Amino acid sequence: REYLDNLTAIGPRTVGSPENEVLAVNYLLEQIRGIERESTDAHKISVDVQRPTGSFSIDFLGGFTSYYANITNVVVKLEPRNGASHAVLSNCHFDSVPNTPGASDDAVSCAVMLEILNTLSKSSESLQHAVIFLFNGAEENILQASHGFITQHEWAKSIRAFINLEAAGVGGKELVFQTGPENPWLVQAYVVAAKHPFASVVAQEIFQSGIIPADTDFRIYRDFGNVPGIDLAFIENGYIYHTEYDTSDRILTDSIQRAGDNILAVLKYLATSEKLAKSFEYRHGNVVFFDILGLFVLAYPARVGTIMNYITAAIAFFYLSKKVLQPKPRAVHNLKKLLTAFSLTLTSWVCTLVAVLLVAVFVSFIGRALSWYTHFYVSVSLYGTAAAATLILVHMLAKKFFYKNVNEHFLGDVFFDASLMIWSIVLAVMTQMGLCSAFICTLWVAFPLLTKLMIHKEFIQKGATIKFIVMYMLGMFVPYLYVLYLSWTVFEMFTPVMGRSGSEIPPDVVLAGFIVIFTMILSSYFINFIYLVKSTKTTLVALTSVFVVTLVLVCSGIFFPYSSDAANPKPKRVFLQHTSRRFHDLDGNVVKSDSGIWINGFDYNGISHITPHVPEINDTIRTPCEEQAPFCGLPWILPVHFMFRFVKNWYLPAREILPRSPIQFKLLSKKLMPGNSVRLSFEVSGPSHMSLYVRPRAGSALSRWSLGDGMPVASLGGDYFVFYSRGLHAAPWHFWVELTAPEKHSDGIVSLAIAAHYFFGEDQKSPQLYALLERFPDWTFSSGWSCTYDLFVF
Repeated sequence: REYLDNLTAIGPRTVGSPENEVLAVNYLLEQIRGIERESTDAHKISVDVQRPTGSFSIDFLGGFTSYYANITNVVVKLEPRNGASHAVLSNCHFDSVPNTPGASDDAVSCAVMLEILNTLSKSSESLQHAVIFLFNGAEENILQASHGFITQHEWAKSIRAFINLEAAGVGGKELVFQTGPENPWLVQAYVVAAKHPFASVVAQEIFQSGIIPADTDFRIYRDFGNVPGIDLAFIENGYIYHTEYDTSDRILTDSIQRAGDNILAVLKYLATSEKLAKSFEYRHGNVVFFDILGLFVLAYPARVGTIMNYITAAIAFFYLSKKVLQPKPRAVHNLKKLLTAFSLTLTSWVCTLVAVLLVAVFVSFIGRALSWYTHFYVSVSLYGTAAAATLILVHMLAKKFFYKNVNEHFLGDVFFDASLMIWSIVLAVMTQMGLCSAFICTLWVAFPLLTKLMIHKEFIQKGATIKFIVMYMLGMFVPYLYVLYLSWTVFEMFTPVMGRSGSEIPPDVVLAGFIVIFTMILSSYFINFIYLVKSTKTTLVALTSVFVVTLVLVCSGIFFPYSSDAANPKPKRVFLQHTSRRFHDLDGNVVKSDSGIWINGFDYNGISHITPHVPEINDTIRTPCEEQAPFCGLPWILPVHFMFRFVKNWYLPAREILPRSPIQFKLLSKKLMPGNSVRLSFEVSGPSHMSLYVRPRAGSALSRWSLGDGMPVASLGGDYFVFYSRGLHAAPWHFWVELTAPEKHSDGIVSLAIAAHYFFGEDQKSPQLYALLERFPDWTFSSGWSCTYDLFVF
């Protein structure tokens, strides 16, 4: 705990700042040297401070290129006295995003690693392999320091596996949400060693699908180091992730202890494992893994899961075929009834999805999005009741008009079989697609089928008696309990993400979609009860009443989305950049200039809730798009433009800013190359963070450059984006771009813009920006900095 408190006491640790490059590094080195002095003779400790420079391209956030210079890594190797040929890596990062203390992301992980290093170094038992502890100083700059380490450090060659410690929330349990690629032995190591397991292949497949706008160093080690690993992250209370509220006092000691117990046990297991040295022999195959209520983890090879899934689906199809064919003369009639029930079930699901999404669209349209952000129960009361009511209504109407004189026991039986048929088909399809999450479908086929076989007579003859219901619920207990547990994890992760997912995606539609999906899953084997019981009118009226009352309250605005509650804040995120822009023509003359505070609300609501507090921020100051400039002539720090609509960011006129350390941008040379191409060479010096934007002019094409692997990677929309950062004492940035150009290019061959971002120090905030930030309500997290933007044509 002391390590965590001392690290966060330094304050925000932005790459390039003295806090990150000097104070945090010195603190880590001081602690490491203290640990080294007290270590036993069984171990040898080596320490290295690496300051790499490099560049790479990445397809995250639509694709961009990253360049870093003189950033900082603190690397510690703990190995047996006689050395070791192989190593396991443990990775954390001590830098933070600007204006935040970064306790959970990721100081707590570095504190845990220091404690683990201390514990292992004091042990009299020698390890078989080395453990390398990487305290990386530039993860928030989109994974730069890990790239510098794995591609340039001499110790990287010995690494056979890694554990990456991250955060998407503040405290709670740390979830294993990525493993591999392949290397099932790593998951087995976690299963065997972890004392408090919490892991989900479902989370892995959701995260790797890209629908969560985040990434970790796991990607770098996997893609650039070809090393397999385990990715863990704290996921609780993501509402305050990357905000000023991410402080050490909010992380419970129990969470730190739990993480330490798990990671120490897994690292120790790997560092004494025979498999680590021969990991290439065990690399093939994926793993299905999931924890059971946090008590233990089940893990088995994906190929075994595939066999189990197909066998389960085959047994279900055999059962259904047998039902249809008994008696044979009525086979066609039975099949017709089953397919009708199957179609009605799917129809009810489609109707439910459409109805609930219409409600979500309506709520978004009237400006009441995120009403559930602080009060999650509102989403259940609004969308959950709407989903359940629509589902019941469709089947009530079918029962009343379509199945008017049909035996209710027969209907209950046939609708159960219809649900079983749906799940069996989904199971077969997901297995064919190679999704490890198909194990959920196996639960929803195997347990209901076993339940049906055990209480078959009661199902057909007695209907919904108390005994039947109790037996039925007991048979369904396992899949229902697991899905409820899984849904808690999913909503724990996704609900806070909706507050930082940009202005393009209506969060109510996303959350309503999730609620409908879970409603369909949980109701699939209870649809038959609508046909077994005499009436569901009371249930329908109750659900509809709750829905109507909640909708009226939501429309009235009684549920304010954000909270400044000191114990449990759920702030609105707003980013403000005091910007001075200059647009140059082909001769270098300034043809246009302006200054303003560029404002981005990071959620769908924009600034509608802020205008009453700061009236000048209103819809009359929408941000204009400069069509002739890359990325609309705006100083994006990262290429997240696709997440924001221009009707939902604002440009408040302000005084020009004059940084004490202005950017210096020079064209060094223009050289004609073979193949009718032109190479332009540049030199740039400026603050620790800069963004470069490139757009070839009509008829020209960007063919090569000195960044990444030499092949330019375009961002969404076709422009090119380069993210630059540096540590202290970095040399000026030199780069060149090569363009193929038509013979006549009187209006130039490329538009090139550079933005300088001042995240710390005396240039960070202008007096006008300070004054504006002070007026923002306390339920916002408003992060502000100054920047300049210059557009050139060459």
